[in-house]
Amino acid sequence: MSDNSFQISQDGPVARLTLNRPNKRNALNAHFWQQFPGCIRALSNAGKTRVLIIDAQGPHFTAGIDLAMFADMSAATDDAQAREAFTHKLSYMQSGFDALEAARFPVIAAIQGCCIGAGVDMVSACDIRLATKDAWFRIEEINVGMMADVGTLQRLPKMLPLGIVRELAFTGNTLSAERGHALGFVNVLCQDTEELLVQANTMAEQIAQKPPIAIAASKDCINHARDHGVAESMRYMRALQAGVFNPADILTAVSSRAEGANATFADLTPVGKEN
Repeated sequence: MSDNSFQISQDGPVARLTLNRPNKRNALNAHFWQQFPGCIRALSNAGKTRVLIIDAQGPHFTAGIDLAMFADMSAATDDAQAREAFTHKLSYMQSGFDALEAARFPVIAAIQGCCIGAGVDMVSACDIRLATKDAWFRIEEINVGMMADVGTLQRLPKMLPLGIVRELAFTGNTLSAERGHALGFVNVLCQDTEELLVQANTMAEQIAQKPPIAIAASKDCINHARDHGVAESMRYMRALQAGVFNPADILTAVSSRAEGANATFADLTPVGKEN
């Protein structure tokens, strides 16, 4: 499928969502915000995708929200009714990146050039971030007179030292990919875009070879542990493990490893009204 903001392709169990407005530095326009949440949920619900790569055409990952959208929001908080409606519009925008976190598969962001504003919101909701050495991140909202409001300020404190998050959020300074890698925000640092895509594809293929039920449950447990205490997270894990423990997958994984062959696992069961 394709549209005027991104395109989605599927190669077996690996899906790829490519931002495709390079002449606009892949700014996220109204169509992106309208289509993105449903596309992610549809991939998750179908059960066939085992990993998603998000990448971008051109020299930059994304310049964030398309500034043209602000023109449509000039009266967004003029009165009580407008302010009430604004909270719902903002909730809808947040739901797009919430969908990445809720997806039953890991999401890998492959980042080159700038990743600013809503781009940071997006990649903060991804599971793994790969970046070229010339990539950079910036909480741009503070530079245009507002605070970040689509997830950056909620997710980054779980990924970076709090002092670093405060620095970036208060100053609007740039975080280089190299510094981000040193701080653990970037998983893999690549020389150029060619290496970036190779690394993303290699990691995606590695994840796709693992049992989807165990991967989905692992992602669920990691996210739960991030937001809860150890004891509560252990209780959650016990209940979840009792539901997903699959001796057949374990036997397949062990025997395939002993034979030096790739294991074959069933896809997740489709869920949701899209199917």
